[in-house]
Amino acid sequence: MQSLKEKYNKEVIPAMMKGGFKNSMAVPSIRKVVLNASFGKAVVGKSAGEREKIMNLITQDLALIAGQAPVVIKSKKSIAGFKLREGLEIAAVVTLRKEKMWDFLERFIYLSLPRSRDFKGLEPKSIDKNGNLSIGFREHIAFPEVFTEKEKTIFGLQVTITTNAKSKEKGLELFKLLGFPMKD
Repeated sequence: MQSLKEKYNKEVIPAMMKGGFKNSMAVPSIRKVVLNASFGKAVVGKSAGEREKIMNLITQDLALIAGQAPVVIKSKKSIAGFKLREGLEIAAVVTLRKEKMWDFLERFIYLSLPRSRDFKGLEPKSIDKNGNLSIGFREHIAFPEVFTEKEKTIFGLQVTITTNAKSKEKGLELFKLLGFPMKD
């Protein structure tokens, strides 16, 4: 079986060039994949030790899923209504590019999406006007790298796939040709 990157180079580029692109460099491609997990409700009102423990569990699982260590994001200002203080760790983000991105996308399309609960295909409306796809997961245990037996905290995460497509239609065409399970 060919890899997703090979499929892009051998099948997607020629197919999209038939659709009106004059140059192979003008064909839309995937630039990066960003995984984002918020600690949010899990750490609100907890002591510093409990927050640290939950944050470590989430960052370890995110590192397993992505294959590289996440960056921890701190809050920029205090918001009393959300019990948020300035400098408090609130999220973890991983940005994947090049080979790690293609490896993640293969596992994502062929393993994680079919494993997610009640999955019937990706909505075309989850592609924005620039051709980027954003998908939210309520439970991170849909990813095969996570052992569900050992899980203490189940958290949601967002996967954003950024392309250089100029429109929603070109982005949708790119995702369909790559094999993303899109609804009609």
